[in-house]
Amino acid sequence: MLIKGYDFGPLVPGESLLLHPGFWSNYLLAMCSDGGYAERPVPEWFGEDGADADAMYEVLFDPEHWPVFRMPAEDGPGAVVIYRNLDGDYGTDYLLTHPDRSYAQQIASWDGDFSGLTWHELIRIADSPFLTDEGVQDTATRFLLLLPLLTDPNVPDTASARLMTALTAVGAPQDTASPAAEHLLAHLTRRSGHDPAWTSPLSGS
Repeated sequence: MLIKGYDFGPLVPGESLLLHPGFWSNYLLAMCSDGGYAERPVPEWFGEDGADADAMYEVLFDPEHWPVFRMPAEDGPGAVVIYRNLDGDYGTDYLLTHPDRSYAQQIASWDGDFSGLTWHELIRIADSPFLTDEGVQDTATRFLLLLPLLTDPNVPDTASARLMTALTAVGAPQDTASPAAEHLLAHLTRRSGHDPAWTSPLSGS
């Protein structure tokens, strides 16, 4: 697999990992831990357990294989998530793909600069899969993969219900989807509120 700017890394398609136990707790649990709640987040919130999470961690952060999750969009920019497993420089990179460009634009990484998406931009990419291209097509899965990019202090009242529906769609138990969604939104909206100067990479600013 080739992505411009990542020719130094062994990129591999990661979409099959989305169906394996342990993926979502690795991907989202850290954000649940930063919500100011006394309740301790656990992998069971996502229908997984500690052994699942540990096993998937070894796969996701393997220096010999850098998983890539592609989300092509039918109308407008799509997105790509890359586990950058460079020795001494691990991180997760988020890129936008544009139909009229031959390269992807990095917009965020967990160890560097961050330029996020509005709620409406996130929903547009999640809900408009390009069905003829390889990548993640399920809208609930796309929504959750894009969720860490949310940097919008003004999410709608329906955000929690949308998030709970997506979590249960990927295997989270109904009774734990609610606290997981609450913790995730608390983290994301508080981060937005602490950064009033944020700009969307799709805003033209």
